[in-house]
Order: sequence, then C-alpha cells, then structure tokens
Amino acid sequence: MGHRLSKIYTRTGDDGSTGLGDGSRTGKDAPRVEAYGTVDEANSAIGLLLAAPGLPEDVAQLLTAIQHQLFDLGGELCIPGHAAIAAEDVAWLEERLDAYNEALPPLKDFILPAGGEAAARCHLARTIVRRAERATVALSRQEAVRAEAIGYLNRLSDLLFVLARMLARAAGHGEVIWQHQHRRQA
Repeated sequence: MGHRLSKIYTRTGDDGSTGLGDGSRTGKDAPRVEAYGTVDEANSAIGLLLAAPGLPEDVAQLLTAIQHQLFDLGGELCIPGHAAIAAEDVAWLEERLDAYNEALPPLKDFILPAGGEAAARCHLARTIVRRAERATVALSRQEAVRAEAIGYLNRLSDLLFVLARMLARAAGHGEVIWQHQHRRQA
C-alpha cells in the first residue's frame, strides 16, 4: 500500500467538500457522506466495546471480523457503484445471531440499555448501527445502494442486541427490564 496517507491534512475540505473514493467531490453534509461516516462511527463504537474488560474471546474475535466488514461497507458507500458486502456476509451475521440467541431465554419484556459495562457499550454500538442503517436507507432514496448494505446493517444491529443480552448475563448483571409504570423517586 505504500505511503498512502503521508500527509494528513490537505486543506481541500476547507470549502465544505470532501473526496469520494472514486475521486469525485461532494458536500461534507451529503447523504452519502452521512451514511459512510455513520458506519465509521459504528465501527469506532465496536472498537470501544472491544476495549471492555472481560470480553469473551469468541465475542472479541467476532467483533474484530465485523470491524473489517464495516470498513469494507464504508468503502462500498464511499465509492458510488462499488460492491464490497455480499449476501454471504449477511448470512454469516444471521448464523452468528441464531447461535448466540439460541442460548438466551425468550424475551418477554423490553430491556433498558444497561447490564454492565460491556453490555452497555454493546447497546451503544447497536444504536449507532441503527443510525447508520437509517442514513443508508435515506441515501438509497436518492442514489443507488445495494440491498446487501442495508441488510448487513439491519442484521448487525440485531446481533449487537443479542450480544448485549448475552454480555449482561455473562457479567452477572442480568438484563434491566423496562418498567412501564416506573416513577421517579423524589
């Protein structure tokens, strides 16, 4: 790859534009930039989750693989017409989702984003992935976006929800059930 990023600042974005992967320029507030930028943010949140103490090794390996795929997805969204995420990637997430979900009891109530440090970080990553999905859907209303990209983000947020449940239980905190009639104690 060489010295691709030998100079970090270029000043070319000072006018509010940014370069896409195909060499074209667009506004920094363009839907495409919002989509791949939010995917990058989700990847960073997963990095924060990976830094949680006591994260099980299988989960760490899974999340690292997902980080690589999210980087690929960001590239797909940054380069109009580029394809990086395949149907097999979505199926791979579904397989992991099913495997982790199988060990959990059925969910009968809503849960709060809590349950210990790793679970809370996982919930944060989940909500950022959901925002990335919304931004990608918004982009798809204006420009061509492959269904695999949207499907990947949808499955990933589901997987992160299941992982948060598993991590809360593994840490001994358990899930925090939402209480509809909960009132503040004054």
